[in-house]
Amino acid sequence: MKAFVFPGQGSQFVGMGKNLYENNPLAKELFDKADEILGFKITDIMFAGTDEQLKQTNVTQPAVFLHSVITALCLGEEFQPDMVGGHSLGEFSALVAVGAISFEDGLKLVAARANAMQKACEANPGTMAAIIGVPDEKVEEICAAVTAAGHTVVAANYNCPGQLVISGTTEGINQACEQLKAAGAKRALPLKVGGAFHSPLMQPAKDELQAAIEQTAFTAPKCPVYQNVDGKPHTDPAEIKANLIAQLTSSVRWTASVQAMIADGANDFTECGPGKALQGMIGRIDRAVAVRGIE
Repeated sequence: MKAFVFPGQGSQFVGMGKNLYENNPLAKELFDKADEILGFKITDIMFAGTDEQLKQTNVTQPAVFLHSVITALCLGEEFQPDMVGGHSLGEFSALVAVGAISFEDGLKLVAARANAMQKACEANPGTMAAIIGVPDEKVEEICAAVTAAGHTVVAANYNCPGQLVISGTTEGINQACEQLKAAGAKRALPLKVGGAFHSPLMQPAKDELQAAIEQTAFTAPKCPVYQNVDGKPHTDPAEIKANLIAQLTSSVRWTASVQAMIADGANDFTECGPGKALQGMIGRIDRAVAVRGIE
């Protein structure tokens, strides 16, 4: 069975989507429509901007979404998933690709999400760090201890066995990293991100995005969507909406999502969009499945 998966923020690169735009009429039409919807020429930044321009949250998230969704739509009859999933932002790409949200509404939600997250980052400054080589339970234990001492830090992204990203206040991240190194972490590496994504510090963004999601029309997707908040398949529009709202302050349970897809029969994974991050994670979760990417 075939699973298509969609990457999140961090997979962007200058030049992304340019080849599609120049060689596929549908891609050109959708990219031009995106420029109109967003009110600025995101295509100029994607195709020939600077790394700094592309790193801005209000650009990065729509850019990765557009590249991923347009790639899927340009596959035409070749895009026949039995199930889909997306990593954080990628969940929006997955939902549009399988018809749960329209392209226009999906892009508007992603833009609203990016702007809400940027404001939350400014109101509640924080950061994230990648932790390598420590059992999940130990990471959770140390995060809980640091939080109890007054500095919020949580397990944010369960990417694959032995790789977990934590999120919280800068002081909380610093303390947790020190304690995790002492507990045997191979690496406890602060990430260059704009804020504490997938943590309680994103509550203002969640409140803002909730209103936008509740006003958006969702329909049943053409196949199950394995969502970040619980790693389980969903087809009910009301459930999908609720999970999408919860996602901003909840952990990304990517390992559980991939394991659930495999348990449900997936043996062929295609990453649809920029980069190869998900291919690497899936390979570490289960080496027996076929993994490829389409950019």
